[in-house]
Amino acid sequence: MRIDVERGLFLVADGMGGHGHGDVASRIAVEAVVRHMDEAFQRWDLGEGLDDSGEPQVGVELEYSIHAAHRSVVDAVAEDQTLAGMGTTVVGMAASGDTVVVAHVGDSRAYRLRSASLELVTEDHTWVNEQVKAGYLSPEQARSHPLKSVVTRAVGGDHQVEVDLSSLPVEEGDLFLICSDGLTTMLTDEEIHNLLASKGTLEDLCERLVGRANEKGGVDNITVIVVQVERDGSD
Repeated sequence: MRIDVERGLFLVADGMGGHGHGDVASRIAVEAVVRHMDEAFQRWDLGEGLDDSGEPQVGVELEYSIHAAHRSVVDAVAEDQTLAGMGTTVVGMAASGDTVVVAHVGDSRAYRLRSASLELVTEDHTWVNEQVKAGYLSPEQARSHPLKSVVTRAVGGDHQVEVDLSSLPVEEGDLFLICSDGLTTMLTDEEIHNLLASKGTLEDLCERLVGRANEKGGVDNITVIVVQVERDGSD
């Protein structure tokens, strides 16, 4: 996980692989994304790498940063075969003027709460989600399916990774949640909505989400970041 409020960069990575290798994969991925984005921020500060309107190409760089993370994880496995099979999900969010850019691979998620309406802004890259889309499983069946944790895309997999990228307009008061599947396997979207819509600080909301997930079993790593849009940016 990484939070950079000043630059408006937020990351969650949820590793997979036995003997603690998932933690290694997620750490490598986060470091690679941050390193690439730091270089991009430095170029933008110098007036380099801007688009035709003079704005930073945030979406392009965020997507490239996840490709860089993928290469870093693959290279680590090539150097140490005991790490074979490790990988990680990644969901990243970056502020870009009056929009936010969300990039993700795997089943970590991003949500937006606006005017009491919760929207899932990412799509799970999982086997069960493919079955839901094809009409073979209902969303309810997918939640309890024994293969619900099988991802179809991961940073560090055998093939070049495909990154989903979206750009969303923001309004003052918008709440964004990015989280690992340790939260969403325990809580329904309705429960997440109710907790995000409750009164309290951003820290309070994070604690309630994690606490409620743990109350219901908390069988996996639970990572959450809640970001609120204010007049002067994301906080």
